[in-house]
Amino acid sequence: MSETIHHHTKINHKHRIFTFFKYSVYCLLVYNGFLFFQEDLLASAETFGDTVTWRNVVEAYSASIDTSSWIVLLLLFELETAVIPDELLQRGLKWALMSVRAVCYFFIVYAFYGYCLKYGVITDLLPFRIEDVCSLVGSDWNYVLDLDDYPSIDATACVTLQGQELFRVAGTEIFGNKAALESARNLAIIDILNSGTWLVIVVLLEAEVWMQLKDVLTRGVMVVGKYLKGFFYLLLLVCATYWGFEGSFLDFWDAFLWLVAFVFIEMNIFQWHEEVEEAYEAQQKTGS
Repeated sequence: MSETIHHHTKINHKHRIFTFFKYSVYCLLVYNGFLFFQEDLLASAETFGDTVTWRNVVEAYSASIDTSSWIVLLLLFELETAVIPDELLQRGLKWALMSVRAVCYFFIVYAFYGYCLKYGVITDLLPFRIEDVCSLVGSDWNYVLDLDDYPSIDATACVTLQGQELFRVAGTEIFGNKAALESARNLAIIDILNSGTWLVIVVLLEAEVWMQLKDVLTRGVMVVGKYLKGFFYLLLLVCATYWGFEGSFLDFWDAFLWLVAFVFIEMNIFQWHEEVEEAYEAQQKTGS
C-alpha cells in the first residue's frame, strides 16, 4: 500500500455466541493457570522443601510462570488484533503494550529455561538400593508417580516398588523405578518441545502484527506464514496427543485450549487484514 490506512475498528465478531465461546476459552485458560500453580506448589514442596529461592523459583514454578505469561500475552494479542482500533495503537499505548509484552517474553523464555533445568533434575539419577521399601512408609521419602507428582510412600506403593530396580533423584529424597523415571523424562522433553515451538509461533505472529500495523502484510506473506505456522501447530498437536496418552488430562486439556485460543488470534489477524484491504480498495475506487 502506498499510504497508511487505519480504518479497522476491531469490533468483536458480530455473532455473540462466537464471542462468548472465544472468551469462555480464555477464561478456562486462566483457570488452568490456577490449577498449574497448585500442581507446582505441591511438587516444589516435595522437590525443594523450604529451599525455594529466587535462584531456583523457575525450576519450582516453571509451569505457573509459563502459563501466566502466556495468558497475559494472549490477552495482548486479542487487544491488538480484535479490540483496540488501529489509530489508538500509537505512541503511549503502543509503548505500554510493548513494555508488558517484553516482560511476558522475558518470563516465557525464563520458563523455557526452567523446563530445561527440570529435565536436568529429573535425569540426574543415582542408584537407590534398599532391602525393604516399606520401611520408608511414614518417612520424608517420596516416589515418582509422574513428572510433577511425587507422593509419599504408602503401603500400596511400597508393595508395588518392592524388588524393582530403583533410582534416586540426586540431591532429593525422591526415588522411582525405571519406568516411572523414563516417563517423567519423556514428559520433560515434551515440555521443552512444546515451549520452544510456541516461542517460534509467537515470533511469527508478532511479525505479522508488526507488518499489518505498517501496512506491509501481503497475501503472499500470509500464505507463507500459514504453512510455516501450520507445521509448528502440528508439532503442538503431537505434544497434546502425547500428553493425552502419557501425561495428565490437565496437560492435554490445556494444550488443546491453547491451540483453540490461537486459532482465534489467527482469525483476528486474517479479518483485520481483510478489512484493511477492503478499506484501501474502497479508497482507491473513490479516488481519495
